[in-house]
Amino acid sequence: MATLTGLTFGGQVWTPQFVEAVNQDKCIGCGRCFKACGRNVLILQALNENGEFVEDEEGEEIERKVMSIIHPEYCIGCQACARACPKNCYTHSPLEHN
Repeated sequence: MATLTGLTFGGQVWTPQFVEAVNQDKCIGCGRCFKACGRNVLILQALNENGEFVEDEEGEEIERKVMSIIHPEYCIGCQACARACPKNCYTHSPLEHN
């Protein structure tokens, strides 16, 4: 199985690392990763006291907010989200293909 690679402008081999998961137990919902990613990969979601996702509307009991991956297919493998995250919540991996 081969790994997707590319070249930087300087001619260096680069292996993109695509977002796989966000550790929501570590996530503090600061939104830094969301701001760093301009690709609509992430969404900030509200959790209730039972750890269930709820709509972020008035009247809902929101315990905290966490980042979730909504469109992994839009990720370009730059890892900007991970570099912006102060809590090291992201897992990335290269794209393997046949």
